[in-house]
Amino acid sequence: MKFRFNKYYFALAAVLFNVEVLIANFVHDSIIRPYGGDFLVVILVYCAIKAFIKSNLWATAVGVLILSYVVEIAQYYHLIYKLGWENSAIARNLLGTTFKWEDLLAYTLGMVLVVMVETWLAGLKQVAKKNG
Repeated sequence: MKFRFNKYYFALAAVLFNVEVLIANFVHDSIIRPYGGDFLVVILVYCAIKAFIKSNLWATAVGVLILSYVVEIAQYYHLIYKLGWENSAIARNLLGTTFKWEDLLAYTLGMVLVVMVETWLAGLKQVAKKNG
C-alpha cells in the first residue's frame, strides 16, 4: 500500500458522491433510492480509497465490502440509537438506520461490478503494453 493521488479515481469518486447526494435528496422511489444508492456507495468508497492509496484490487474490494457489511450489521443492532445519534442527519446518512438483507446484496453486486471493470481495464492495459 502506497499513498499517491490518482485524479481519475478522485474524479469518479466526486461524481459518484454528487449522484448519491442527488439520489438522497430528490429520488423517492422504491428501487433507485434504496438499492441504487447502496450499489453505488461501495463503488464510491472504493474510488475514494483508490484516489489516495495505490492498493491491490482484491484487498481494497474485500475491505470495502467488509466495511459495508459491518455498517449494515450495525443497523441490525440499532447502533445509531444506542449511541444516541438518531437525531444527527449526518450520522443517519452515513450509518443508516434500517437493516435490510437486500442491501448486502446491493453492496456485493456493486463490488462485483468494480472487480469486473478493473479486471477488464487491466487486461486492456496489458494488451496495449504488449502491442505498443
